[in-house]
Amino acid sequence: MQRPLFNPAAVLRFVVNGQSGHGDSEATREAIESGLREAGRLGTVLFAAPGELARVAREAAAQALADGAAVIAVGGDGTINTVAQAAHTAGCTMGVIPRGTFNYFAREHGAPTETVQALRWLLDARPEPVQISAINEQVFLVNTSLGLYPDLLQDRETWKARFGRSRLVAFGAGMATLLRAQRRLKLSIAWAGQQREVRTLTLFVGNNRLQLEQLGLGNAGQLSEGAAADGHITAVILKPIGTLAMLGLMLRGALGQLGEASGIERFVCQSLVVKPPRLMGRRQVKVAFDGEVGWMRSPLTIRVLPQPLWLLKAAPEVAAP
Repeated sequence: MQRPLFNPAAVLRFVVNGQSGHGDSEATREAIESGLREAGRLGTVLFAAPGELARVAREAAAQALADGAAVIAVGGDGTINTVAQAAHTAGCTMGVIPRGTFNYFAREHGAPTETVQALRWLLDARPEPVQISAINEQVFLVNTSLGLYPDLLQDRETWKARFGRSRLVAFGAGMATLLRAQRRLKLSIAWAGQQREVRTLTLFVGNNRLQLEQLGLGNAGQLSEGAAADGHITAVILKPIGTLAMLGLMLRGALGQLGEASGIERFVCQSLVVKPPRLMGRRQVKVAFDGEVGWMRSPLTIRVLPQPLWLLKAAPEVAAP
């Protein structure tokens, strides 16, 4: 596990998912550039047009590695995921300025959620190794899933487009999705020498301790202490249940008591292989990873990656509460 070269005086590269010259994006640019000037640091803000984020992130990561600098993701979970994939592949240092709804990854590692404060925090930070996981080599920092949860994410984006971005809108979209949930998956799941056939509404695999704890899923056996930070991920199986029971699960999740629900089964592992049934010969399955939804080829291998992500983290005494 070799720490990448990091020169604090090198040019930082900020990758923003948006278009320069439009409202909030310009305000973000001004906040970053102003903060850099005040601190006497160098940086460039790169706006990625729709469909160009992955390419811009790869190029920025390659340049950051060559310069001993860092690539900084500015945005929500999807943007951070894309930049993390590029940074991990290149082996360079990465930082985050969160601008999403929940910001689980940034908050777990102490980053402030306000742009100016997050920038100041980054400028005092140094690279530290953090756990990163993958589903079929697509990295995820917070969670990955198949079944009901990808449907929920798609519905949430539809609601956000109509009603705006807020946690209340996300909760309403989630409730609407859960109440009309009908599709059951039959999955073959293998992990740690075990194999089971299960029927489930969704399989959810968490890599983020903060999210798991807030849902009440932070204690899944002896390995759960420090899970998502010690080489383990937490798999959660939602059993097929009725509408009233689904409402109860929503309430337990909101109260951080999901782990006590009878409709939930969970276990901690380092890796698992999931085989959904083929539908009419089709080998592609819809999955979600850090809020993004896509199709992947079965079987699905979900695992903690052996090499960490090198993340800029401030010293504990200056970390955000």
